[in-house]
Amino acid sequence: MPSLGGFFDDEERAIVALSWLMILSGVVTTNILCCGFKAAYGRYGEGSIFAKYTISARVAWFIQELPSLAVPLYALGANFSHLHFVNFTVILLFIVHYIQRTLIYPFLIKGGKPSPIHVVFMAFGFCLFNGYLQGIYHAKYAVYERDHFANLLAFIGLITFFAGMMINIHSDHILRNLRKPGETDYKIPVGGMFEYVSGANFFGEIVEWFGFALYAQTTPAAAFAFFTICNIGPRALQHHYWYHNKFENYPPNRKALIPFLL
Repeated sequence: MPSLGGFFDDEERAIVALSWLMILSGVVTTNILCCGFKAAYGRYGEGSIFAKYTISARVAWFIQELPSLAVPLYALGANFSHLHFVNFTVILLFIVHYIQRTLIYPFLIKGGKPSPIHVVFMAFGFCLFNGYLQGIYHAKYAVYERDHFANLLAFIGLITFFAGMMINIHSDHILRNLRKPGETDYKIPVGGMFEYVSGANFFGEIVEWFGFALYAQTTPAAAFAFFTICNIGPRALQHHYWYHNKFENYPPNRKALIPFLL
């Protein structure tokens, strides 16, 4: 029987095992969030016992997302000389998302609520963990056929990834521009996917990572897509109920997360 030390010496095996751990933690996270617990940031941060220990929204988003950009960039550079082109494109998709999320999105925020420092630390830890799984595995261990681009699932995944990214970015743009200068009240988002779901930004990100998993076709990519659903799916439901309680005129036919269904 292999020793525990031998297990951790086998990096590929360890990453796959950690990916399964991410899947398990996603199941646990969903159960916690569906029992009424709310992640204490944004509109749900005021009641937190840590509310007085905060970081500005722009700085918080930059710090917490940075590892998911830095680690894959390192993995890409360290393995570039012998990297298969498909592996390069998988990592590039991940990096493109986090360039937007780390270097663009934070600096477009208009007066966002400060983030509790413990939430920033937890998000930083997750991004470091996930950046390692995605970056190292797809740079060193994922094996692809030369005709991967002819694979129908990979093609669908690529289109789905960019469709989800566009929905996510457009939805964030709508949310940023809901308030006029000086306004602080919440408003009903309209336009784009918000015509169909309350959590349009969450829907876009879920679609994006589902597409990534279809394109990459690896355990770490599938684990991240699954965890994304488990983590932000319930938050979309919480937003939906919050909107209905906040606004009497909230569109009655708008769903929470999945157009026409949920």
